[in-house]
Order: sequence, then structure tokens, then C-alpha cells
Amino acid sequence: MKNGIALPDLPFEEWKETRLTVHLILQIIGKTRLKLTTRKNHWWYITLYVTSRGFGTHSIPVNNGLDTLEIDFNIVEKSVVLAHSSYEPIHISLLPNPTIAEFYGHFMNALASFDLHPKFIEKPLDLGIETRFDAIKEYHHYDWKYIQTFWKLMRWNNAVFQEFSGRFYGKTCPVHIYWHHMDLTVTRVSDKKLPPMDKSARILERDTYSHEQISFGFWAGDDNMPEPMYYAYTYPSPEGLDEETLLPDAAKWVESNGSPMALLRYETVRNSENPRTMVLDFLESAYQAGAKRAKWNIAELTVPSLEDI
Repeated sequence: MKNGIALPDLPFEEWKETRLTVHLILQIIGKTRLKLTTRKNHWWYITLYVTSRGFGTHSIPVNNGLDTLEIDFNIVEKSVVLAHSSYEPIHISLLPNPTIAEFYGHFMNALASFDLHPKFIEKPLDLGIETRFDAIKEYHHYDWKYIQTFWKLMRWNNAVFQEFSGRFYGKTCPVHIYWHHMDLTVTRVSDKKLPPMDKSARILERDTYSHEQISFGFWAGDDNMPEPMYYAYTYPSPEGLDEETLLPDAAKWVESNGSPMALLRYETVRNSENPRTMVLDFLESAYQAGAKRAKWNIAELTVPSLEDI
């Protein structure tokens, strides 16, 4: 245990099928929020959040705002809970290890019982799976040891990211989960509007990258990066970004889609003397690098301590 903190191990291969099962469920919940929620810039209205019970949507206005709906992947209860302000909550148990197809059927029936019928693309997004949710039977894996571990780690990261987020006076998103990649993120956005992307770009990217920004995140890994990792990038990437110093020394710049991305291995953080300080130093150094090269007014955007106000 370092500095009173014992961060858990999260080996990529040992929960690969469980991770994909969880990811698919979060995509179903997220696509539902997407269709039921009023649009907000940069897709900040489609995201999920770390909660005291697992991962959830927070309140979604429905029925012209007269009611609300909350959907939670309740890890404590091992279920997905749909809570409507005008009905008894519906609990979809995950203990029988339902396939994604079985879960999806129960989930859509629960929404229909609330007279909610969101229409979304019924296939996973960017997971290399072309099968509709109602036909995905190969994923039914629920290793609760690793689901609990992932949630614990996301809770800790959520707290660290919130602390980092509070240091910035400018426009910033909540600390939230993009179910696209199942990553925890926080983004700082400049008031500098960028030229619109070509219409050939996906609408996902066209709205995300409307303004200059620096984004930070944590994700559990994928086949291209098979381990948990912290990351940060500046968009658009300014000249010489990867010449800036990152903290700690173990952090590095790598090329990602033709631009530098800052990376720090979770394993390095887990084994450090002070994990919280290490992550905060990494996030701050990546921000300083991007903001300096993009010529943001760093001093004006920095939140002082209460003693300095």
C-alpha cells in the first residue's frame, strides 16, 4: 500500500469477455439516453456517470419534462435498474448471466412498460460487432470480481479527475463516461471555434471537435492497447506538442492518428509512492503542454486557491 492507497490490479486478458459484456450493456443504456435526452454541445448529453451503486445516467426528463427516468448498472445489486418517477422501479437481474440478446429483450420491454420507445441504431458502436443487440448471444460473461474492481478504480479516477477539473475556469464538461470506448473523460474547451470538418467526417467527430480543446481520460484498454492507461491529447494538435515535458518521467508521447497523445500506464501509477499525485501531475503537465503550444491564456484560466482570492 502506497500513501494509504491500495489500487487494484486490473489485468486486461483475465476479464476480456466480461469487459465486452459490460461494454455492450453500457452502450445499450447510453444509446437510450442519447435518444431520450435533449441535445447538448459536444455530445455531453449522451454520457454515463460513476455512481455510488455502479454506472448510471442520472435523471433523464421524459413525458415532456413531467417525469424523469434514471437507468443504473447497479453493481451492488448485480442488476440494471430502471427508475421512473411515475412507476415502480424495474430490476433486471444479471445473476442468471443473461446473453446480451436476452438482456436487451428485458430492457426494451421495461422501457415499453413506461411507454418509452426510443429508436436508435440497434448495433454496437465501433466494437467490430455487426450483429444486432437482440441477436448477440456469445457475450454472457459476468465475472463480478473484475466488474467490482473496474468500478472501484473508476470511482477513484472519478475523484481525481474531479479535483483536476476544478482547477480550470473555462468551459469544461462533467467528469463522465463515454460509452463509445467506455473511457472516463474530462475535457477543457477553448472559445476558439474551429473550421467545420468536411461532411465526409462522421457527425460524431464534427460536433465533438467544433472548438479547440484538450481532453484527458482513463480507459481499461483494447486490443490495440491491451492494458489500462491514462491519456491526454490536444485538438487540433499544435506544432511541437511532443517536445514538451510530461510528468512523471514514465509518461510518454506516442503517435495516435497522426498526432501526439500523452500516455501513462496505470500499472506505473498503481505501483507508485503517491498514485493521486502522479495522476494529477500527468494531467497537469499534459494540459500545460497543450495550452502553452496552443497559446491559451493559462494564467487567466487557472482557478486560484481560496486563500489567494
